[in-house]
Amino acid sequence: MIAEALAGRRIAITGATGFVGTALVERLLRSVPRCELVLLVRDGKRSPAARRTQREILANDAFDRLRDDLADTNEDFDAMAERRVTTVAGDVGRDGLGLSEDDRDVFTTCDVIIHSAATVSFDSPLDGAVETNLLGPTRIVQLLNAVDATPHVVAVSTCYVAGNRRGNAPEQLVSAGPFDIGLDWRTEVAAARRMRSDAEAASRTSDRLTGFAKAARTELGAAGAPALSAKTEQLRQRWVKDQLVEAGRSRASSVGWPDAYAFTKALGEQALTDSKGDVPVSIVRPSIIESALAEPRPGWIRGFRMAEPVIISYARGLLREFPGVPEGTVDVIPVDMVVAAIIAVAALGREQAPPIVQVASGGVNPLKYRALVDNVSGWFGEHPVYDAEGQPIIVPEFSFPGRGRVQRQLRRAQTVITRAEKVLQALPLRGRQAELSATLETRRLEVDRAVQYVELYGLYTECEAIYQVDNLLDMWERLDEADRGRFDFDPRRIDWPTYIREVHLPSIIQHARVKTTATKTSTDRAKRLRRQVLDPKRQVAAFDLENTLIASNVVESYSWLATRRLNRPERLRYVARTLTEIPTLLLLDRADRTDFLRHFYRRYEDAPVAQIDEDAKELLTQLIITKSFPDGIRRVRQHRALGHRTVLITGALDFVVEGLRPLFDEIFAAEMTVRADGTYSGEMVTVPPTGETRAQILADYCDAEGLRLDECVAYADASSDLPLLEAVGFPVAVNPETRLAAVARKRGWLVEHWAKASGGPRSLLPIGGLLVERERNRSFR
Repeated sequence: MIAEALAGRRIAITGATGFVGTALVERLLRSVPRCELVLLVRDGKRSPAARRTQREILANDAFDRLRDDLADTNEDFDAMAERRVTTVAGDVGRDGLGLSEDDRDVFTTCDVIIHSAATVSFDSPLDGAVETNLLGPTRIVQLLNAVDATPHVVAVSTCYVAGNRRGNAPEQLVSAGPFDIGLDWRTEVAAARRMRSDAEAASRTSDRLTGFAKAARTELGAAGAPALSAKTEQLRQRWVKDQLVEAGRSRASSVGWPDAYAFTKALGEQALTDSKGDVPVSIVRPSIIESALAEPRPGWIRGFRMAEPVIISYARGLLREFPGVPEGTVDVIPVDMVVAAIIAVAALGREQAPPIVQVASGGVNPLKYRALVDNVSGWFGEHPVYDAEGQPIIVPEFSFPGRGRVQRQLRRAQTVITRAEKVLQALPLRGRQAELSATLETRRLEVDRAVQYVELYGLYTECEAIYQVDNLLDMWERLDEADRGRFDFDPRRIDWPTYIREVHLPSIIQHARVKTTATKTSTDRAKRLRRQVLDPKRQVAAFDLENTLIASNVVESYSWLATRRLNRPERLRYVARTLTEIPTLLLLDRADRTDFLRHFYRRYEDAPVAQIDEDAKELLTQLIITKSFPDGIRRVRQHRALGHRTVLITGALDFVVEGLRPLFDEIFAAEMTVRADGTYSGEMVTVPPTGETRAQILADYCDAEGLRLDECVAYADASSDLPLLEAVGFPVAVNPETRLAAVARKRGWLVEHWAKASGGPRSLLPIGGLLVERERNRSFR
C-alpha cells in the first residue's frame, strides 16, 4: 500500500543532509522505486547545493545497500539518482526559503513536502534555533499559501515539545489543553532577535574587548598581531554565542522546557498551526532518535546523537556517573522506525493521516534507565576500550546521583585543573615537561565536556513523561503484512538488550574511533604523521633554529662572541650583571619576539664586522654544532634526500648561521646594517624573521618558486611560530614550549622531542641561555 500510494509522486525533503533526512532519502529511493525527490539544500561556503547533495547525502554509506541492489540488476546508481533526484538551493532560515523563481516552482508543485530540517543541537544559540526550528515550518506554509499550493506537509518535530512534565503525554497540539501556557510565538521571535543585537553590542565594549585580547595572549603568547587578532575575534564571537545559548536555556527552563531545542520546536508547532491556512499538515514527533535497528543496515548512524557522547565518555572513564532516575524511562527509537512512520504518514495523505503521530517506545515498550546502564556497563566490561598507553579502561560501577551533585563534583575538578594550568604556564617548561601542561588542558576539556553533557542531557535522563503512541499503533494496524515487513515502525518489536549490545554499541564504537586494541595511540599516530611529513610529495621543509635544531639561542651566541676575549674575572662580572637583567628581558621576549630582538641586537653596536666574521667561524664549531640536535640535522638531510627544498627561517643573525648554509637551499635570517667604518650599527636592515613575518617569507618563497604552501612542512618550537605552523599543510612542533604543546595536542600535530648528543663540551661559566645587557665595546676588540 505505501509504495503504491507514493508511486509517481514528487516528494520534497528539507534537512536531507541530516541524520533523519539522509535515511529518508535512502529509504524512499530504495523502497518506493517510482517516486521522485526534490531536495532543498543550503549552499555551502565552498560547495553549491548540488555538490553537497552528491558529497554529503548520496555518497553516505547509507546508500551502500541500494548500490548493491542496483548492481544486481545491472542498473547504475548515479544514473538512477540523476533521473530521480533534483536539488534546489534554499534555506529554511530565510524568508521565501531563499529560492529562485524556477526552484520555487519546482518546490511548491511537489505532492508531498517532508520538513525535517532543524537545529538539533541542544545548546544552540536561541536566535538560531528560533529562525530554523520555530520559523522554518511557518516559512514553508507561508510560501505555499502565497502561490495557492496545497501539498501535504509532513513536519518532523519532537516528543519533547511536551516539556518537563510527568505522566502521560498524548498526541495533541502544544496549544491545546494543559500544554498551553499562553506564550505568543511572535513575541518570542522578536525577543530572540533583540538578544542577538544586545549581545553583539555588549561584546564590543572596551572592557570586554580588552578581556578578549588578554585571554588571546594568555592562550597563544607572542604569536604575532594577526594570530592574536584572529583569536581575539574568535573569543568575542564565542562569548556572543555563549550568551545566546544561556539565554535559550534560561528562557526554556523558565517556561517548562528542557532546552532551546524543545522550546523552539514547541513554538514552531504553534506557529505552524496558526499559519498553515488551507495547507494540510501532519506532525511527526520522534523521541530520542538513535542508530538503525535494521534499515539500511543494523547500527547505521550519521553523526553522534544524544546518548553517544555520554556512553563514550563513560567507556573512556571520563564520566564516572550521570544523573538519572533508575526506574525512569529513557525513550529511545531507532531511526529506521522514525523514517518508516514518516513515509507511512505521507502515504496516508491529507485525508487519512493523523494530525499528530508520536514515534516513541516508552508508552508500549519502555527502556528503563537502570536496564540501559546495566547493558552498557556489561558490554564494556566484556569489550573494553583502551587508553593511550594501550591499557584497558575498567568502567566504574554506575550510580544514579542527582544532577546537582554531579555538577558540583565536576565544577570542583574544573577549578583545580584551571589553577594547575596557570601555574604550569608561568614556568619555562619545554619539550616533554611541557607535555604535562598539554595533558592538563586535555583533561580540562574533557571535564568541560562532561559538565556540558550533564547540563544538556541530564534533564532528559530525569524526564518522566510517557509519550503515548495511539495514532502510531492505529496506523500500524491498517498495514498489510507486506508493508509491515518493508516499513516496520512498531516499537513493541524492539528487544532492548539485543539492540543495545549487538546493534547500537558496536556501531557507535566504530564511529567514535576509540581504541579497541592494546596499542599505544601516541606511537601509532606519530608514525603515521611522520610518514606524511616525509612523503616524497612534500615540496618544502622550513625550519626554525633555536630549540628546534640547536639547544641555543641568540643570547648565548652573543655571550660567546662578547666574552671570548675576556679574562676570567671579567667574565664573572659579565655573568653577574646579566643575572640582574633576566626578569625584564624575559618579559620583553614573551610580550613580543620582534621587539625583544631589536632591543637585544643593539648590543652589537660598534662591533667590528671583520672580527665578528672571524669569530663566527669558530662559533659554528664551538657552540652551534656542539649544541645541535642530531635528530634535527638528520631530519634536514632526510628532506633533502627526498628532493624537498630545505629552508631555514630564523631570528638569529646571518653571520651566526652562515656556516649552516650547506644544509639549506635558502636561509632567511636577521641582518644588521653596517657603517662606513666597518662596524655594525646594532639596527636591523628589515623586520626580523619572527611571528607572522616567517609565514609571509615562506609564502613569498613558495610563490616565487611555483610551490604550494599546503605541501610544505614547518618545524618550530614556540607559540610565536603559530603563524608559520598554521600556514603550512604539515606542521611539526619540536620540543614545544607549554602553549605550543597544548595547541599541538589539540590540533593533532606531529610533536618531535629532539635532544643534544651526550658528551659534548660544557662551558666553564653559566653563560648559555642567559639574557644579557650590552657588553662593553672592548669585548669585540
